[in-house]
Amino acid sequence: MKVYYDEEVDALYFKLGDQKPDGVIEIAEGVSIDTTTDGKLTGIEILKASQKINIDTILSYALELNSERIPRCLRRG
Repeated sequence: MKVYYDEEVDALYFKLGDQKPDGVIEIAEGVSIDTTTDGKLTGIEILKASQKINIDTILSYALELNSERIPRCLRRG
């Protein structure tokens, strides 16, 4: 999952996978989910995000792991 925040338009986006969305479902005012034709979630968009959640908390954690750098004994699967 990747998290993107556009401060200029106050939009937060959670990218849940690499599939391209085929449709959008608005689940609440300013909150939409992107879906594929087979019903999988690919993303969540929140407009006016700073009015709905604490942006600093969401953006204060970042972790990107490259499996080649993780010792084999600590890898999943």
